[in-house]
Amino acid sequence: MSQRPTGRFITPTTATGAENEPAAYVRREFRLDRLPTCATLRVTALGVVEAHLNGAVIGDEVLSPGWTSYRHRLVVSEHDVTDNLVVGGNVLGAIVGEGWALGRLGWENKRNHYADRPALFAELVLEYPDHTQIIASDTDFRAASGGVRSNSIYDGETYDARLEPDGWDAAGFDDSEWGAVEIVDWPLDTLTDTPAEPIRRVQELAPVEVITTPTGKTVVDFGQNISGRVRFTVTADAGTIITLRHAEVMTGGEIDVETIRTAKATDQYIARGDGAETWEPRFTFHGFRYVEVDGWPGELDPSQIRAVVTHSDMRRTGWLETSNPLLNQLHSNAVWSMRDNFVGVPTDCPQRDERLGWTGDINAFAPTAAFLYDVRGVLGSWLQDLAVEQKATGFVPWVVPDVLSTPSSPTALWSDVAVSLPWALYREYGDPKILADAYESMAMFIRQVAALLDRDGLWSAGFQYGDWLDPDAPIDNPAGGKTDRHLVASAYLCKTTQEMAATARILGHEDDAAEFAAVAERVRAAFCAEYVTEKGRVAGETVTGYALAIAFDILDERQREHAGDLLARLVAKAGYRISTGFAGTPLVTDALSRTGHLDEAYLLLLETGCPSFLYPVTMGATTIWERWDSIRPDGTINPSGMTSLNHYALGAVVDWMHRTIGGLTAVEPGYKRMRIAPAPGGNLTSSQLRHITTHGDVMISWSLTEQTMTVRVTIPEGTTAEVALPLHPEGEVNEIAAGTHEWTYHVSAAGGARSFTLDSTLKELSDDAAAWRAFTDAFARHFPGVPLDGSAPEAAFMSVNTMLEYVPGASDELRDDLASALAGLSEGVTA
Repeated sequence: MSQRPTGRFITPTTATGAENEPAAYVRREFRLDRLPTCATLRVTALGVVEAHLNGAVIGDEVLSPGWTSYRHRLVVSEHDVTDNLVVGGNVLGAIVGEGWALGRLGWENKRNHYADRPALFAELVLEYPDHTQIIASDTDFRAASGGVRSNSIYDGETYDARLEPDGWDAAGFDDSEWGAVEIVDWPLDTLTDTPAEPIRRVQELAPVEVITTPTGKTVVDFGQNISGRVRFTVTADAGTIITLRHAEVMTGGEIDVETIRTAKATDQYIARGDGAETWEPRFTFHGFRYVEVDGWPGELDPSQIRAVVTHSDMRRTGWLETSNPLLNQLHSNAVWSMRDNFVGVPTDCPQRDERLGWTGDINAFAPTAAFLYDVRGVLGSWLQDLAVEQKATGFVPWVVPDVLSTPSSPTALWSDVAVSLPWALYREYGDPKILADAYESMAMFIRQVAALLDRDGLWSAGFQYGDWLDPDAPIDNPAGGKTDRHLVASAYLCKTTQEMAATARILGHEDDAAEFAAVAERVRAAFCAEYVTEKGRVAGETVTGYALAIAFDILDERQREHAGDLLARLVAKAGYRISTGFAGTPLVTDALSRTGHLDEAYLLLLETGCPSFLYPVTMGATTIWERWDSIRPDGTINPSGMTSLNHYALGAVVDWMHRTIGGLTAVEPGYKRMRIAPAPGGNLTSSQLRHITTHGDVMISWSLTEQTMTVRVTIPEGTTAEVALPLHPEGEVNEIAAGTHEWTYHVSAAGGARSFTLDSTLKELSDDAAAWRAFTDAFARHFPGVPLDGSAPEAAFMSVNTMLEYVPGASDELRDDLASALAGLSEGVTA
């Protein structure tokens, strides 16, 4: 805070901080003989606060002060209230609920992590020409309870309108029956400003359907999985109880609360009974698409109810739309999951008994997040929390703010967010101050891990999450995927040590740069010696292992080419279905396209079978799932107990979509210089990308019509770009400056697509990823499990027709299916 605090934290003398305790109402009346020239209200709380002044709620933020590492940083909000004051009687008031400071957090069912009672801090600063007056929270305030009864982040809010004291926040109210407050000893040096945008009501959604379930329940479907709450207007008799139960999904025609675990996610409103009453809970939020409504008088009219989308009010900066509706929905799902999980803290999920700031999730998703929204505020604040907790404990917590019962050991992808998140933000925004602010935290982590390396330079011991949620991991062991955990750890250390050395060079710390560069070279050499053959085969032969080695530039050029070929084979062998978890998924499409396997990358992206990027889309998902099969093909919920339908981490492929389909890559941090190189594939025929950089708008569109490609590019003042024209017959590359540029040119048929028939040889088919995929899929429907080898010597001259002569029982139906699959390729049908 810019000014030394004069207020104190106060709480009702009757407050206990127990579960289901009503929210605290506090007020103080004061008189003004004249109006100040300026009035500022500074307010925060241990809990969640709604400030009132003269009968009005102050500000448009909600769930204030949000969630930070309260013991180190408790955010104070400032509001200009000059126009809210009057000559004569005035009242400063607030309602304080339990919020994150008192309520239960995490699946361990523990509460009171930060405080044992709710408490208000407030200062009303009145500036006059000749002096300044401060009305601050102190023992002159009075306290009581009101309509807000139980209030819990996880479990919901109960509001009894009959108990709300009329006019409690206005002058002239009789508070003689109210009780006293007392001082809570809380260190005032924790009070701080924040760069983060407030949490606000951002959008309203009308119902898409009101459903009567098989058991006669009324369920409102808002058509989109969100974070927020419901607002309704009802006319009901006094004492009528209306119950709202929130859920992400319906199964068997009823809401299914499996994905919210022990969170009750239930709000209750008890009517006052004096005409139309409008209510929205204010001290909780939920992750939901569906709301089961019980106790509604008569038939629920859709116009009476709305979903209120609630999250940090960040500025949108990135958009992508393609000719493929499924990809557009995938992109939308990633956007919504990010929105729903940026409620003050970048969380894993917004709905169940967790909602924690898991470091691995945001680390995997960071480049995507920074493209879609301006996250400097929210993630800048979060990195401050990470740094102060790391400094206090000696380790980077796996969740920030840290409420886990055990210390967090250094772990790849999770703990190393201390390095990779500031680096990703620097690459996006081009501001070295981001690195300078995080430098101590970054260096502390790298030096800590460097001290843990074995004598060969490998990160070979200690707990690791590995390739978390690999679809082949045991259902009860999400860390038990195919890829060796310490291979993952050592690969990620190759990446973060390079980022650390680069950071030190950028900031002019030459001695540190030399130190970290030496560590980077040591761990890279150790990785190659332990896990990579001379030609480039990676130990374990997993998609994630190859993706990490390629994407992190661990391999030399010759090894990289061979590793890319082996990776493409593994991806094809898996039927272009996903075989990666948190560690590999953000990188696999990059690793394929960087090694000349763009077709395979598109086949992986466009696959719809389970597990795949688009499988959840085909199942009606409107957000990214935690597991690839959170909902199984038969419509049942995965029984693992970890089945959130609103996790952004596995949506990190959207970053590749921005750079490959949209075509935009920052060559210099902050997009001062950029490369624009769309790479069409998968029978896409158009794309439109927009990104608001720190210099201004970048817009890229391309469309392919028959044999004509049109590319249009706009870049802002102060930037330059290299434009590689997609599918250009001569591979044309142009240097451009600010402005709008357009190219139209002829390309070969279908952008160079080849035509295949039953007279094509097996080798011709196997040399084209899409053709081989279509051919083998059609063949497998008739002869499942029978292998086909397009690389065998005889495949070079053996046509499909010839092969079919040697297949016992080859039917006309098989022949027709194969011909149809191959014909579909040349007709532009996506495999």
